[in-house]
Amino acid sequence: MSAPAPLPVELFARVEGSGPPILLLHGLGGDHTVFRGVIPALARRFLVIAPDLRGHGRSPTPPALTFTSAEMEADLRALLARHDVSSAHVVGLSAGGFLALQWAIDTPEWLRSLTLIGASTHCDNHTRAVAQNWAETYRTQGYDAFMLRLLKDLFYPDWIEAHMEVADALREKLRDRDLRGAFAWGEAVRTFDLRGRFGKIKLPTLIIQGVDDAVVDGSHGRLLRQAIQGAQLKLFAQSGHLVPVEHPEETAAAIESFVERLESAGRASASAAG
Repeated sequence: MSAPAPLPVELFARVEGSGPPILLLHGLGGDHTVFRGVIPALARRFLVIAPDLRGHGRSPTPPALTFTSAEMEADLRALLARHDVSSAHVVGLSAGGFLALQWAIDTPEWLRSLTLIGASTHCDNHTRAVAQNWAETYRTQGYDAFMLRLLKDLFYPDWIEAHMEVADALREKLRDRDLRGAFAWGEAVRTFDLRGRFGKIKLPTLIIQGVDDAVVDGSHGRLLRQAIQGAQLKLFAQSGHLVPVEHPEETAAAIESFVERLESAGRASASAAG
């Protein structure tokens, strides 16, 4: 007799606005605040749900430290159900983009569209090496060296030099945080690979990619556009991995324009059918 499936983790989420729902998924080691500059603009026209994924931010860490895509998708389905949402426009940043892509293949009926920021078709050797370097630096050199490595990898150099308050805030925020969940999720995504399976994705897709991304090489944006039929690609020049932090207004505008076009087309189709 097989063991029962684990119960979903009840996720903390920032929820604002009303209208068609947009679900924002942060990346490895982050939380909903990575979208702090994006949420207010989107909430003017949409219901924005920005969770802390399991083991991150204010959401609990599962005792077994398991971060399978099936479990994390179940967490998100439960979160949407609590807000009476049957499907949402899903925005995934980095590993949150990996999760969104897997979800789009597993149970696409929960997604109205995909927006992928700093994501890729697979976790390649470069991205694996970056994540491994973070974990190894933290283990062997301590917190300060770990933070310096993060800042160098996540942000465009000129931008972070001009926004040292962001570096200081991130340093203080992570100082006392339990990072077990981040490292466990990092280990889980090392084997992420959807190459050859993208034919199953029929969702409208927007790809946002920082040209100078040091975590996920910028070439992956073009690969995703080729892999997903009809996908749109928007490149941000002189931008690192955390595009929503470095360019919040432009990121919000790109998502808003993409989602509004889809919703307007849906309304027009429904009106014509009626």
